[in-house]
Amino acid sequence: MAHSITLSIQMYSQTIVEHLANPRNVGELQNPSGRGDVTNEACMDRILLTIKMDAEIITTAKVKAEGCPPTIAAASVLTELIIGRSLDDVARLTRHDVEAALEHLPAMKKHCAALAIDALQSAIDDSRRR
Repeated sequence: MAHSITLSIQMYSQTIVEHLANPRNVGELQNPSGRGDVTNEACMDRILLTIKMDAEIITTAKVKAEGCPPTIAAASVLTELIIGRSLDDVARLTRHDVEAALEHLPAMKKHCAALAIDALQSAIDDSRRR
């Protein structure tokens, strides 16, 4: 078991390892202001993001993520990036912001940050339709 933890630390940043060990804001909000549910069809990783807003400010966000470790970490860190910020502000976030918050993603895992942004955009679009 210790070998796999060492391998994870070597492959991924300490921030990714921390978000895997202690994912933030896990779950699903009842009666959300917006809901984004996206799946990467190539690897079947999935992120469900629900948000609640008050006066265009995201007050709460919850995620359910399934897939590889960087997908779970990207979903977790995304919630930290968006809670307390305006809808217009978070609409400008990119996968590069998620990558930066995670400190480092291996090149073959950059799609995980993109999936998190896709979930965010889907939740924003849903909130604007409501």
